Amino acid sequence: MASASDDLQKTPLYDLHVELGARMVPFAGYSMPVQYPAGLMAEHRHTRTAAGLFDISHMGQLRLVGPEAAAAFETLMPVDVIGLAPGKQRYGLLLNDEGGILDDLMFFNEGGGSIFVIVNGACKAGDLAHIQASIGQRCQVQPLPGHALLALQGPLAATVLARLAPGIERFVFMTGGAVQIGGIAAFATRSGYTGEDGFEISVAAQDAEALARLLLAQPEVQPVGLGARNSLRLEAGLCLYGNDIDTTTTPVEASLNWAIQKVRRSGGAREGGFPGAARVLAQLTADGGAAGHLDHETLKRKRVGLVALERVPVRDGTLLQSFEGAPIGQVTSGLLGPTVDRPVAMGYVALAYAEPGTRLQAIVRGKPVPMEVSTLPFVPARYYRG
Repeated sequence: MASASDDLQKTPLYDLHVELGARMVPFAGYSMPVQYPAGLMAEHRHTRTAAGLFDISHMGQLRLVGPEAAAAFETLMPVDVIGLAPGKQRYGLLLNDEGGILDDLMFFNEGGGSIFVIVNGACKAGDLAHIQASIGQRCQVQPLPGHALLALQGPLAATVLARLAPGIERFVFMTGGAVQIGGIAAFATRSGYTGEDGFEISVAAQDAEALARLLLAQPEVQPVGLGARNSLRLEAGLCLYGNDIDTTTTPVEASLNWAIQKVRRSGGAREGGFPGAARVLAQLTADGGAAGHLDHETLKRKRVGLVALERVPVRDGTLLQSFEGAPIGQVTSGLLGPTVDRPVAMGYVALAYAEPGTRLQAIVRGKPVPMEVSTLPFVPARYYRG
């Protein structure tokens, strides 16, 4: 009888994970390493102090090609695609007709009418179908299933890669290009999902294991699993698709206003023209009220950071209440932050409770845990901007 694990896909690094003693779990349809023998806490701390290697090959990679690729892609997202210079990367949000988030992604202008896109693993089939159906007449949509994706994250990531790919250190945050890493052809961007300096590296699937072994042979590098990837991104205040953002949340509710460039906002040269624009632009206006006087009719809730005032981890799904017992929201991500050494969370709260410093309570196993709304991130970002 076939086991459930037989249905899971394997990344090109599956055998290496098993060799390294990883505990494998199902994630986004793949068998993925959640942690290695060192354990989540050690892997988290190693990434904050040295360099951690992550297998993120479950993510979707694709390319949009043609003279209209940028203009076409811009019709699907509230971000500036046309104005992104060659050699630069940007964060984007695919929206549905209600302004809900279908997925968040990264896109890179390769120049010559070519845009390289990375989407979330659990969403990649849907994203590909949506992009093909929406703009496939205006540009070529080329999936890249023969590519793996690795992330090298941490303050020593650049030191390691400069040793193996001299010159790669010239890249600054959200830039990148084609590189040779120890003779292996790859494409690297200086970016990541941990709040640390680091790189994401796209490589042909057949070269992935050789590249991973080369990186792991460096004294600064240790393998890191999904468990620490989650605790690192939460401390960095970064959203996990399916937890903190989904089709029921808009970019403004998700506090992702920064991802909507001025040119796409009200009064911008290319205002609107994306799915759900009327709702999103109305919420942006409501969110920009004088001295924080928000329009509660247009915008009813926001994603905030939360710190527990007792040493009780508050997990995703936990109900949030006012001290009078009224329901005011829900936690979407939460754990004991290894770097900050206190329970931290993100969640959605009614607008009246969204200001930093506001006190509220989480109901954990039937008992109230006092919490305070916090600014994000919990750990300052250390991206290298030059």
